[in-house]
Amino acid sequence: MPSSSRYPNTPDGRYFVVKGRLWRSSNPHLAPDERQQLVNRLMDARRQVGAALKANDEAAERAARAGVDEAKRALGERGPVWWTDGAPDYNRRMAVNTPYAAWYAALDGVESGTLDAPA
Repeated sequence: MPSSSRYPNTPDGRYFVVKGRLWRSSNPHLAPDERQQLVNRLMDARRQVGAALKANDEAAERAARAGVDEAKRALGERGPVWWTDGAPDYNRRMAVNTPYAAWYAALDGVESGTLDAPA
């Protein structure tokens, strides 16, 4: 889960923002060692996607992408939400079109266009 001013976290910790878009954060209730194992699986699967693309192997690419999806679901970044209060999921939505709009507008740099600018 990114945690810098470049990728601000929503006050409830459910999302981080990149270029104005909300991305669901990993489940903060995962044990640190479990989270690290899942992140390792995710990174391995992403490397496998790259290798499959380079080899032009569609079957390997499908399998690798399934591995990415499985790891992201286990981390809580996809699939059912990890919070339990019944709040809807705003994953991949523009922050300005969600209940986080006022919070996002109040962040330093949003109006000047410097927040979330590519490095």
